[in-house]
Amino acid sequence: MTAQDSPRHLGGTSRRRFLATTGALGSVAALAACGGATGGGSGGGGEELVGVGNNGKAGSGRSGDGADQLFIAGFQWSPPTNFNTFAGSPAWPASGNVAQYIYETLLRFHIVSGELLPGLAASHEVNGNESISLTLQDGITWHDGSELTVDDVLYTFELGKIDPGLGIASFWTEVDEMTAEGNTLNVAINAERKNVGAVLATLAQQYIVPKAVFEKAAEETGNKVASWETDEAMGTGPFTLELADQTQIILARHDDYWGKDFYGGLPAMSKIIHPIFKSNEDGNIKFQNGELDVMQQFVPQISKMWEAGKPVGTYLREEPYFVPSSMPMFLMNTTKPGLDDPAVRKALAYAVDYASIAETAMSGYSSQVLASLVIPDGAEDQWLDRDKAEADGWAFDAVKAAELLEEAGYEKGSDGFYAKDGEKLGPWKLITPQGWTDWNAALEIVAKNFQDIGVDATTNFPQEAQTTSAIQNGDFDMACWYVAGTNPAAPWQRFSDVMSNVDMAPLGETAYRNFSRWENGEINDLLETAAAAPDDESKKEAIAALDDLYRSEVPAFPLMYRPDEFFEFNASNWSNWPTEDNDYAPPMFRGAGNEWIFQLKKIGD
Repeated sequence: MTAQDSPRHLGGTSRRRFLATTGALGSVAALAACGGATGGGSGGGGEELVGVGNNGKAGSGRSGDGADQLFIAGFQWSPPTNFNTFAGSPAWPASGNVAQYIYETLLRFHIVSGELLPGLAASHEVNGNESISLTLQDGITWHDGSELTVDDVLYTFELGKIDPGLGIASFWTEVDEMTAEGNTLNVAINAERKNVGAVLATLAQQYIVPKAVFEKAAEETGNKVASWETDEAMGTGPFTLELADQTQIILARHDDYWGKDFYGGLPAMSKIIHPIFKSNEDGNIKFQNGELDVMQQFVPQISKMWEAGKPVGTYLREEPYFVPSSMPMFLMNTTKPGLDDPAVRKALAYAVDYASIAETAMSGYSSQVLASLVIPDGAEDQWLDRDKAEADGWAFDAVKAAELLEEAGYEKGSDGFYAKDGEKLGPWKLITPQGWTDWNAALEIVAKNFQDIGVDATTNFPQEAQTTSAIQNGDFDMACWYVAGTNPAAPWQRFSDVMSNVDMAPLGETAYRNFSRWENGEINDLLETAAAAPDDESKKEAIAALDDLYRSEVPAFPLMYRPDEFFEFNASNWSNWPTEDNDYAPPMFRGAGNEWIFQLKKIGD
């Protein structure tokens, strides 16, 4: 697998019996052959279509049961065994913040505009940095026909107090109280932290679950809700779980979905089918042939598909093809001699050939990397001071890298490597998990860049579990690792991930942020100011101050930009996919991406 299989998708699941395999309509083996691609964006009936392949081509549709079904891939890589959304590694689509097909959230985040759109909540209002109010939609029902009430919502968040081991427990660090009056929920922001963004992120990412079901689960497990195992999933979403076995997961359209009036109808497809492949390559072949309609996985040089006449498309027609929304970081362990020097860290940032990483490791899927912890050209762009990032930051310049080292007192020895006061720069190991092929390739480029300027560095790719442990415990030299992607709390959350000095973990103990263990006396106050900013103007000023400190100290630096999700579609059977020119929905499977499942058009009708 590749680095897009990030930790929110990875991890083993405990064994449970599978659902009965009878009635598996529309399995991958039963797929009818796709029609051939046609030119000019025309479907089988000759009408002009939008939201088709990047080459303007579309297929002629499927015949049989497959014509009304959507085939999706890239989220489930092992047999599904548990649909408890609070478990450590629940099966798709119960895994948190992945898709709102069964479970839904109060708000829905739009990764392009940064807007928070209605979900189970019809509206929300932010009252400075003091409180947030949300009013629920009318007539929401669970799949069994019972009514969703404010008690279900309150109980979902109360589970963080009932079982402090759940991820939702962190909600109560940022919130003092959550109450309800009629159909309206009121969230009182923690009066000291005032971190509105973090609260909004949770409201947009936390699935709401039925109190009646999870009260029983808490009772059965002695309030250890994460340990509960279930092969059922009852939510409020537009699909129900029909079947799950070792080959596929099948969701069936819920014809009594509460949101059919809100969305102007039911989803376009009768079923959503997720085949379970053993590797990216298996999925890529099916996708290219039109046997998958949409997927989320790394495809090297995807442009070759539409150049070969396949009706394959991406949100952006030109490179980088995908909306940037995550930032793999190059971490430097600042407790190591040499790496404790900001001049060395800045020199290393200058030494990296970012364009080569973008083209070679990322197949052109990354735009030019800036010296900032704000991701440009998407929802975060409003917080970016691009002029400062370019004027005060760095770009690939090997000569400048060497000059900085020499200005800081480092000299090359007879072995060709820089040293100062007898302390050589290296040998250092650059780690990231084995099999995360794009990240592996990126670090090979970085290691060569460092060697070229006179820094002794080589790569090493342990297994994921070993890499995670080494990074969290501070037992590493340098690494490529992830930080927060674009969400309602970004870019503040990313600055916190990279730089926060709150609860610094000593070497050998598990850290959950600031893996570089960089220390600074200013950062916590700057983070508090940014978190509590009462308006956009003050927030932008606070983010700029954080970015200034980041550029002066360089505790870590981005190697590339990536999409948070690879949104790739094949218009063999469905058209009207969201694209930059057909932007009624963002290129997401989560959040506001729910919109496109209602708006796809079956080709050939």
